[in-house]
Formats: sequence, structure tokens, C-alpha cells
Amino acid sequence: MTEKELKTIAALFYFSSAYDFVLGVIFIVAGPWFFRVFAVDPPNHWGYVQFPAFLLITFGIMFFQIAENPKTNRNLIPYGILLKASYCTVVALNTFLAGNLPDMWKPFAVADFLMMLGFIWSYKKLGAPKVAVAADDRGNIAPH
Repeated sequence: MTEKELKTIAALFYFSSAYDFVLGVIFIVAGPWFFRVFAVDPPNHWGYVQFPAFLLITFGIMFFQIAENPKTNRNLIPYGILLKASYCTVVALNTFLAGNLPDMWKPFAVADFLMMLGFIWSYKKLGAPKVAVAADDRGNIAPH
């Protein structure tokens, strides 16, 4: 892997970190405003918005950790892939099968899909970590 690719991976995860963190904060601090702006009826209880918002903040923090050291924190990338795939799946199913998803949610799905592709590329580019092996006094090889 080149230094440029490593910097690109870090930049992707810094962007994803800020994106999810800020989006989570917006939904916690200004959820009612956001729903009003897009003329979408809010849920019957704001906890339905606040919990996923706090999850976005949590994932934003995790993406920051990945950005800080992509090689060491490669093991966290599949969780980010699953987050993005989950959201894209929900939006796709409710758009194409149910046909009743407000447009407010669709731009986030496009952004998440692009980030998911970047996460998959990053995971593959980083490769599996190298494991040191050593032979014991009987010649058996074991991870070290």
C-alpha cells in the first residue's frame, strides 16, 4: 500500500467521522426543525430519532479512531460497512418496495452508499495484518 492510499483512507474516515457525528448532533439538537424544514411528520416520540442520532455520534467517534490509525483499527471497518449497508437497505426497501419513504432520507442513503464503497475499498487495501510466527524448541510453529 502506498503512502497516498493510506492518506486517502484516513481522509475518507475523517470525513465519515465528521459527517456522522455532525448529523447525529443535528438530529439531537434540532430534530424538530429538521423534520419541519423537509415537511415530514415527526415520529410519535423523539426517542425514535434520538437513539439513532446517538448511534451516529458513536460511529462518528469510531470512524475518527480508524482515521487516526487505519492499519491498527482495520478490524473496526466491517462495523462501518454494516452501518452503511443497513441504512442503505432500509432506504432502498422503503423506497422501491413500499414506495413511501420521504425524500428527506434519500440523500443520506446516496452518501452512505458511496462511503460504504470507500470502506470496502479501504478494508481490502489495508489487507490482513501480518502475524509473526515462531517455532518452539520442538519445531512447532505458533503465532507470536
